[in-house]
Order: sequence, then structure tokens, then C-alpha cells
Amino acid sequence: MQDPGVSDLVLNLILYICLPTWVIAGFADWWCHRKTKIEETSGLKESLMHSLMGLQVGFPIVVSLFFEVNVLILLVCLLVLISHEIVAHHDVVYSSPVREITIWEVHAHAFLSTIPFYIFALIVVRRWETFLKMITLDWSGELGLELRTESLGGDHFVPVYLVFMLIVGVLPYVEENLRCWRASRLKPNQ
Repeated sequence: MQDPGVSDLVLNLILYICLPTWVIAGFADWWCHRKTKIEETSGLKESLMHSLMGLQVGFPIVVSLFFEVNVLILLVCLLVLISHEIVAHHDVVYSSPVREITIWEVHAHAFLSTIPFYIFALIVVRRWETFLKMITLDWSGELGLELRTESLGGDHFVPVYLVFMLIVGVLPYVEENLRCWRASRLKPNQ
């Protein structure tokens, strides 16, 4: 059995360091796209890849905020990590020949690709018994969704974090998609 103090420290590391840092890194990445005028270079296709990657990581975060972490949640997180890295690789392969990727964007990408792994690793540390069930295929009773019973970071953390994620993480990419979509409509068909 894990020491509750350690478990709380790991949870606080996830909630107050990793999750906000991931959103802030996404905002920094968006800012770099804006400064290098993504709408005039790689355009809507790359912007949609960014939104897909945000959804890939955002979905398990939101699910984990509301539901108990069981084998199903760990499997979703693991599949998302793998699929996110595939899309991230394709994104850079697609965009690097057609637009400048600044050193600041490279740094933002480093955070965006590693923080989800660190969050997953910290969840594994916190839910070791569940991880063992996952890797030993002991999935009985572990594939449903059960609403979370423990409060995460107090009563206000989840709504405050979701608003933060919306304002700093989602809306900038909606703006990027719209900006790229408008620019694509103005370009002559090739």
C-alpha cells in the first residue's frame, strides 16, 4: 500500500505543475505559429493536426479528472501517448519544409511531447496496483467508468482548471484554425 502523503504529493505534482505547464506550453506553441504566420505557409492542414494533438491529450486529461483511474483509463492514456507521438512526428515532417520552426517552438514541442508521458508515469506511480492489473491482463471489473469519489485539489480545482484549459489551451487553437481556414479561402486553387 502506498503512503497517502506520497500519493498526495504525486497528485499535486500532476495537478499543479504538469497539467498547467502542458497548457502553457501549448499556448507558447500557438504563439510561435502566429509569429511565423502559419496561415501563409503550412496552413489549415497543420493547424488541424495541432487541434487533433490537443484533443488526443485533452481527452484523457478530462476523463481522468472526472472518473476513477482504472485499467480502461490507463489503456486510453497509453494509446493516446502512442497516437499523439505519431501525429506529432507527422506534423513536424509536414511543416518543417514549408515554414520556419523557431527554437522557441522546438522548446514548446519538447514540453508538449514529454509532459503527457510524465503525467502517465506519475499516474502509474500513484495507481501502481491498477498498472499491474493492466500489464498482467487482469482486467476484470476494470473496463467501466466510475465517477471519481476523491476531490482533486479541493472543490474548485477541476472547474478552474477546465476554464484555464479552455481560455489558454483551446481558444487559441480555435483562432488558429479560423485564421488558417480564412487564409485558405483567399488562396487561388492550385
